[in-house]
Amino acid sequence: MKTLLPILLISIIASTAAANYVTLIEPHAAVVYSNQSIALGKVGPGQTFYVTISANATNNTGALFTRGWNKVVVTGLPPGWIAENSSLYNQELSVKVTASPLAQNGTYAFNLTAINLGNYSKLGTVRFTVQINVTPDVFRLGVTPTNISTGPGQPENIYVTINNTGVSDSPFIISVNNLPGWNTTQTVIALHNTRETFTYPVYVNEPGVYTAQLNVSSASSSLVSKRVGVSLTVAASVLNDYKALGQGSIAFPVIYEPVYAIMSFISSLFNG
Repeated sequence: MKTLLPILLISIIASTAAANYVTLIEPHAAVVYSNQSIALGKVGPGQTFYVTISANATNNTGALFTRGWNKVVVTGLPPGWIAENSSLYNQELSVKVTASPLAQNGTYAFNLTAINLGNYSKLGTVRFTVQINVTPDVFRLGVTPTNISTGPGQPENIYVTINNTGVSDSPFIISVNNLPGWNTTQTVIALHNTRETFTYPVYVNEPGVYTAQLNVSSASSSLVSKRVGVSLTVAASVLNDYKALGQGSIAFPVIYEPVYAIMSFISSLFNG
């Protein structure tokens, strides 16, 4: 009996501890135990992110409850931060957190508590601390081409690659400065921990040589932004006219459509 007692105690402690955890789904996968601290990653000032856990849980007898956790509550937020507790009884429980737009660079922390309402599954609660690093450097930017030759009023595509290394899914805004002509902004989504490439057309309506800036910024904060210089040489030429045809600017009657197709093909060869 004396030999079995320590083994029994260890078994009871282990089974009890098994209940004191949550399974983190977003912003990345992890198992988090009660009173543990976990680093989530990076967020820009003013950006919003979600912390999501699975409702699945195991009680101290080893029984699995597919909706063991019923709600997640946020406490201990830093000053100026905003949060919304999770909804009730979903299979995935998400809290919404928005960093203060005035947050300085650094590491911030707050608490999350997973609750089994009424403790009907004998799970109790799990309270843990999350850490988040606030920095404007939450994405990497790639732009190609950066040297463009085109004709007046002819659209030229720029390919913008956003590698979102932060935890926020806030939209990004693409824009361009210092170009004569009608150029619009474009709002795009690059989800956290993903790399996406977007096509952004630019127009110049006057011949000349221009140095422009292509800008990408978070819709949540102008502090989260990057820019790349782009040079454009705008002049009328036979090749640029062919390129305009490739963009759909048909300048000839319908009977010349076969010629139009050949001219567009020639321009594509020169563009490689």
